[in-house]
Amino acid sequence: MIEKLAIYFIFLLVIPDIYIYKLYIKRHIANRRTRLLWFVPSVILMLGLLWILLFSRGGHGGQSFIGIFTITYLAIVLSKVIFSICSLLDLPTRYTLKLQSHPFAWLGVVAGAATMLVILYGTFWGRKQFEVKQIVFTSPDLPAAFDGYRVAQVSDIHTGSWHDNREALREAVDLVNAQRADIIVFTGDLVNNEAAEIDPFEDILSRLQAPDGVYSVLGNHDYSPYRHWASKKAREKNLQDIKERQAAMGWYLLDNKHVMLHRGTDSIALIGVGDDGGRTLDRYSDLPLAMRGSEQTAFKLLLSHTPTHWRREVLDTDIDLTLSGHTHAMQFALGRLSPSSLMYPEWSGLYMEGSRGLYVNVGLGFIGLMPLRFGAWPEITVITLKKM
Repeated sequence: MIEKLAIYFIFLLVIPDIYIYKLYIKRHIANRRTRLLWFVPSVILMLGLLWILLFSRGGHGGQSFIGIFTITYLAIVLSKVIFSICSLLDLPTRYTLKLQSHPFAWLGVVAGAATMLVILYGTFWGRKQFEVKQIVFTSPDLPAAFDGYRVAQVSDIHTGSWHDNREALREAVDLVNAQRADIIVFTGDLVNNEAAEIDPFEDILSRLQAPDGVYSVLGNHDYSPYRHWASKKAREKNLQDIKERQAAMGWYLLDNKHVMLHRGTDSIALIGVGDDGGRTLDRYSDLPLAMRGSEQTAFKLLLSHTPTHWRREVLDTDIDLTLSGHTHAMQFALGRLSPSSLMYPEWSGLYMEGSRGLYVNVGLGFIGLMPLRFGAWPEITVITLKKM
């Protein structure tokens, strides 16, 4: 798979470079040696890609280098691609009308520079630009005693990507606690792959506190399907270590089970399932098992990592509100425009079917291979339950 991606990466490197060199660099720079400096960034990127293919094995050092490579690649190559596409629009007037002005090329310069700025901003500032979203969910099934009940949701921390920035994650935890919610829930993907990623942050994450506790479910990355394990037993041991570390932090893992939350004589059910997997990953959710014993509860709140679970199974039950994560909004959005919408019908925010809802949190962390966020800022959600 990575070899095929490497071919695409090289193609996107070479084609814009040759196009810009022939049309602009060669015409405007007389010295041949100076002209050849144009290709230096691409040569460096090719060497970096070769290093990844030959030597990277996915450890912290490897992940860090791949992240730096990805950002550098995007900043340089996307800018060149955008400029090339824009400047192509000048070709008809350049060769037929012999015009000396090239407005689309200048547009390409501006658009390419803007693209580079977006990538750099998302890398150095955007991934730490924490955003608190206040959401109100109204339901006729909510018991009166829970009117105004506040749920703080965090998702997709991906601790392995924060290895160089403890203070940012500490700031996020303080921000969650500052919301003074009644309960804190985490909707999966605590790690990228390995339980050991949690160790540098266990003291920070254990500071999450709420009157009714901190509850969590597992996400696809927590089951570690993306790492080559020496044996099935080693993978299962890693998963058990993740569960034990969550317990050590004071989190209560809802692994296909539920708990009852009480206010006086009223109660609601908080249900949690393993990752539902979607189309391509293994399925670990068992919703009927998780709901067993909650049938008589008027209001049910479900934690399920993957939002596609909602339409696939949850809407066939009487669950009132589902909280999910997983999409990250692909860590890029302009308003309601995001490449994530091409993959997920529900990718960010609140969605309703009648009186029942799904909220998709775009995540607090980021994937180490793509260490940036723009528009889809790292999110902390506070959902206030209201009785209709």
